[in-house]
Amino acid sequence: MPKRFVVAASEFSELSRSDTGFELAEGLTAAAQQLHETSSPHATLRTAVRLAVRILPGAEYAGISVIEPKAHRQTLAWTDEVVRSADALNAGHEHHPYWNRLWTAPVARIEDSAAADGDLALSGLGLRSVLSLRLRADRRRLTVLTAYARAPRAFDESATRLGRLFTAHVGIALDSATQREQLTEAMRTRDLIGQATGILMERLDIDASEAFASLVRTSQRENVKLRDLARRIVDASEGD
Repeated sequence: MPKRFVVAASEFSELSRSDTGFELAEGLTAAAQQLHETSSPHATLRTAVRLAVRILPGAEYAGISVIEPKAHRQTLAWTDEVVRSADALNAGHEHHPYWNRLWTAPVARIEDSAAADGDLALSGLGLRSVLSLRLRADRRRLTVLTAYARAPRAFDESATRLGRLFTAHVGIALDSATQREQLTEAMRTRDLIGQATGILMERLDIDASEAFASLVRTSQRENVKLRDLARRIVDASEGD
């Protein structure tokens, strides 16, 4: 199970002492509601990048991507094509120091890509500030939310702390959406296997246990998933 990076409430205790803090809490609550209302994991990701631009101070663009060893990178959701262009610039750069930091730290920032120690490729896209926050991580891959801005030094410590709190909400919503999708798929698979079992019972004049055992044997012999075999039987029956 990939790890989520949960931020302790104490890191944001100072926010509750001002009207701005209450407004922020209301904004995050509204964002959490929108995230939990999404219908699928992909919809959760699309909603998250849109909300990131609205919630994170200074953010103009946002994307969520998966990073694998040797810097293989896949963009899952984005608010603008410039985000995909930024990801593509770094794909295949195994030793890129900025992305490498995310394997050992939950946050990576570029204050100014045009600076001497920045990323001139990003600067060429007009992206001067970058804030990346881990959503999920295991030994094989990272899931990262990244915000971009055209102005240098757009993301300060407050934006970073807020970003970590927001990504905690995104991670919880993504887990919930994934579990709902898996449950729905499991129910569909059960129904499909039930239909295929019924078809075999009728065709071969056998009982339910014998029909299911026949499905399992055929699945193993042909090296086909039980679900796919059941769908094949049901589709063939409907075509008769």
